Amino acid sequence: MERKNHLDLSPYNAYQVKAHCAIAWFPENENELMQIYQQNTSSRKIILGNGNNIILSKDFYDEEFIILNGCFNKVEITQNGITAEAGATLLQLSKNALVHSLSGLEIFYDIPSSVGGAVVMNAGTKEGEIKDVLVKVRYLDLVDMQIKEITHDEIRFEYRNSFFQKNANKLVLKAWFILTPGNIEEIKTRMEITKQTRWDKQPREFPNCGSVFKRPSGRFVGPMLDELGLKGFTIGGAQISEKHSGFIINRGDATGNDILSLIKIVQTKVKEKFGVDLEVEQRII
Repeated sequence: MERKNHLDLSPYNAYQVKAHCAIAWFPENENELMQIYQQNTSSRKIILGNGNNIILSKDFYDEEFIILNGCFNKVEITQNGITAEAGATLLQLSKNALVHSLSGLEIFYDIPSSVGGAVVMNAGTKEGEIKDVLVKVRYLDLVDMQIKEITHDEIRFEYRNSFFQKNANKLVLKAWFILTPGNIEEIKTRMEITKQTRWDKQPREFPNCGSVFKRPSGRFVGPMLDELGLKGFTIGGAQISEKHSGFIINRGDATGNDILSLIKIVQTKVKEKFGVDLEVEQRII
């Protein structure tokens, strides 16, 4: 297991915000992950997957980070689908499914997320969510340090929410997905269309963490911000995307505080104009 001291976290968060942590661990398997928690039970630990749905709010963290990026990412084909460890990416998962002519993950191709993060947040689009293909999850319960499994129905998925989102002391280790046999060329075509659609609408040319806010009932965030004239509004290095105002981008030197300041202004103005309380989808650390 690799350990790094005073690690630069900018490559491990999709906003590419500059921050450092005192200690970072890169576990390769379940046993190593458990060792990290068992060897120092008093210190707070922060776990990161692919860093695609987080906002780092501090320049330096005394806490230990556990980073599942480039590790803990084994993917296996099963009789009825595919399994993946928490550190695997949805890109990795969907590509493996494609090679084996398995359909069901096309819409997740090019969604920048780890498997663990996707399960926690019930990642998805208007075409579908991770809950639609997930069967069960293996997880580490930090309360009693036991490894347990939970089925789809027990996870109680909601829009961008789940059992794991509500219970931060339950860490996703592995997930099982049920897929169906399909035509490899048709699967590939759907994947490429999905990718192109996202790149056409989203500011992929700049560091960002996807949609900042959860979609409020009966409303869409982007049009509200457009009506308020907030598209392109900038604080420091953070900007409300001119391509899609539901996104905040890093123009080059954004800090976590720049991003959080933008979020606060958006929430205030949307509340004043529309009476809507915008809930942040991204995890603030």
